[in-house]
Amino acid sequence: MRHVWRLDTPAQTLVLASREGGLPEVAHWGAPLPADEECAALAAALLPLEVTGGMRDVRAPLTICPLAGDGTSGVLGADLGSAAPRLALEDVAYEEGRRLDAVFAGDGVRYTLSVEADAETDVLVLSARIQGARVRFLAAPALPGPPTGAAAIAFGGRWIGEFRRRELAWEAGPHAVEVREGRTSHEAYPGLLMPAGPLRNSEGEVFALTLGQSTGHRLVAETLADGRRQVLIGPMLHPDGAEDVVAGPLYVTRSAQGVNGVTDAFHRHLRRRVVRFPDPARPRPVHANSWEAVYFRHDVAELQAIATRAAALGAERFVLDDGWFKGRNDDTTSLGDWEVDRAKYPDGLDPLIAHVRALGMTFGLWVEPEMASPDSDLARAHPDWILGPPDQPLARHQLVLDVAREEVCDHLFARLDALLAAHDIDYLKWDHNRALPGPDHRQAQGFTALVERLRAAHPHVEIESCASGGGRLDWGALARTQRVWLSDSNDALERLRIQHEALPFLVPEVTGSHVGPRTCHTSGRTLPMSLRAWTAAQRHLGFEMDPRSLDSGEAETLARVVCWWKGRRDWLMPARRLRLDTDDPARLAELAIAPDGDRFALWLAQLGAPARILPSRLRLLGLEPAARYRLWLANPEDVSPLSRGDHPLKGGRAIEMSGAALTGAGLAPPLQGPESVLVVEGERLP
Repeated sequence: MRHVWRLDTPAQTLVLASREGGLPEVAHWGAPLPADEECAALAAALLPLEVTGGMRDVRAPLTICPLAGDGTSGVLGADLGSAAPRLALEDVAYEEGRRLDAVFAGDGVRYTLSVEADAETDVLVLSARIQGARVRFLAAPALPGPPTGAAAIAFGGRWIGEFRRRELAWEAGPHAVEVREGRTSHEAYPGLLMPAGPLRNSEGEVFALTLGQSTGHRLVAETLADGRRQVLIGPMLHPDGAEDVVAGPLYVTRSAQGVNGVTDAFHRHLRRRVVRFPDPARPRPVHANSWEAVYFRHDVAELQAIATRAAALGAERFVLDDGWFKGRNDDTTSLGDWEVDRAKYPDGLDPLIAHVRALGMTFGLWVEPEMASPDSDLARAHPDWILGPPDQPLARHQLVLDVAREEVCDHLFARLDALLAAHDIDYLKWDHNRALPGPDHRQAQGFTALVERLRAAHPHVEIESCASGGGRLDWGALARTQRVWLSDSNDALERLRIQHEALPFLVPEVTGSHVGPRTCHTSGRTLPMSLRAWTAAQRHLGFEMDPRSLDSGEAETLARVVCWWKGRRDWLMPARRLRLDTDDPARLAELAIAPDGDRFALWLAQLGAPARILPSRLRLLGLEPAARYRLWLANPEDVSPLSRGDHPLKGGRAIEMSGAALTGAGLAPPLQGPESVLVVEGERLP
């Protein structure tokens, strides 16, 4: 090996090796290596040139960007059309163990590799860039799949049903997922878990990655004929391609403690490197959103009454959703005309905002800047601003604006800037309710530029990334926003599953979760308030229904859960989150441990009928073995009425156990019925 580079974090070592100055191969991505490991010898041992019958005479390298000229039989890391450059190392800046920036050039093409090892967060950050050729696809640096393990785990789904597991089997040939709609989408989240054996929350080796770009993407998990495995992920580009393309950042980590180790690393990185709050010291406010209370039916007096009731229940931010702007009486008109509807608001928004502020709440507003209705002043005045052909089919009765154009972004900035300058608004719910007419990475660049410009002008304003729910949840969006709307479904049972599966990639403090109406408008299910409220309390709590419709019992339960959450959010939101393995597929368990270890909360969710007549013991994780803990139920009233005998946690009683007992022998929880949540609280005793 002519060049060998090593990058380290506490849980992983990445060794890259270049033969004769060409693009490097990954010699090792896995468990940490000793400091004195001879990496050149290791690379030679792990990247042999051995061949046998049925193979080419020379074994093609499997580099970080497989190219047509390499002789690879696998999926290419870059689509350069007919170009087949032979790249060689031109320049390198290397800080051993910490950072690598290397440029490879040839035939007028430049490929730049950047790798940073963040030892504090235990995450590697990689990116790739190609210049000098028309690029139709570029993957972030390709990585090997683990040599053991039957499948990689991707996450797909649909609107109101995001984050469903999808296995990509490590079988001969490529398994590809493509998102061609121009946003990260509900159908395929740009992240992957790669277990080296069965996927477990608390044990086993797991590799993970996620792409931080707000575009459609292509993800490939491939097993070559000779048994080597590789995974590639990169943005879906405009069909014409581009001559300067960046793929990444790609965030990767490796865990020896199952999915929970991945969650720990990714959460550290999100909190310390990605998400930026205008005021980090400000507690996360309880939301009240108007959408499922009034939809498009806006009346100032009614909204003021709803805000008054919401404040009495504990809300701290009132968000006025769709329907506030000129002519917007349904979803067929007016997108793009961001002026207050004087028919609904004859005195503008100020009277409603003043009422909300007088109640002690702040005010937020819904916008969808990247879209336009055909029936809008904007679309009529600027048909050339519409992305795609004039005869394209509509989606959600709307069109997409070409925000890659400077004049379009200038116009949108001026409208949003004027709104924020004229009103006391501290929050924008930024929606994106339809797919693009085709893949176009330039839209993501325009979105990024617009949001960053707006944040610079109004640094106190928080922004939520919503795209019909979970259509834009990537880390590229999280680097510029402070909240995501995980799903348009407020069905608590579906929410529990989505929140559980999304946990490794999203921190709770940016993951909005709302208490919806008694009967969910997306699923039609009628669910009790206790289930809805405790589900929302697992993440960034809010509610969106007409609070005036609650009966006295529902109102009392919601107010109590809101009070509980507000009294614990200072440690609950930054808490370490651990998913616990259960023996019941209808049972989910999640533990939140305070940063100082003094408090914890355990959510036990029973989605359907229990698999056993009585619940099995549950081993808690992350507690101090030598410490003693006091445990009690936050909602003892939700123990199943079929529980006839005695249980030490029933009736508001508490128990004391050692950390060693809780992590070793486990906790025997009370009986739960279907469609219920129990929350166990714990505190470390002095």
